Amino acid sequence: QLQASGGGLVQTGGSLRLSCVHSGRTISDWATGWFRQAPGKEREFLVGIRWSAGSTRYADSVKGRFTISRDRTKNTVYLQMNSLKPEDTGIYSCAAGSRIIYSNLDNPSAYDYWGQGTLVTVSS
Repeated sequence: QLQASGGGLVQTGGSLRLSCVHSGRTISDWATGWFRQAPGKEREFLVGIRWSAGSTRYADSVKGRFTISRDRTKNTVYLQMNSLKPEDTGIYSCAAGSRIIYSNLDNPSAYDYWGQGTLVTVSS
């Protein structure tokens, strides 16, 4: 089970930190990804991390502004979002899976579990 939180309303240029808590299973060999769905648009991959190696993969749209990290002791993945823009508005969801290699981190179909999403609104 995944629980995403931390969304809210922020002004352009502001920051937010999202959390994705994994409960119910050990995730040391898993991967977690963050996806976004903006109004009227398809779901978009943002960033993913493989827990064992800590390797990460970012979409070009967020590279340099967003940072993913993990806390093994809390079974939690964080998404630090800086320099937010109005086009970052959307529902942010985290997903997790146990058979995801680096090249599949951006593929929603590779993930087994999805959180409920948290809304991020960036005002201009």
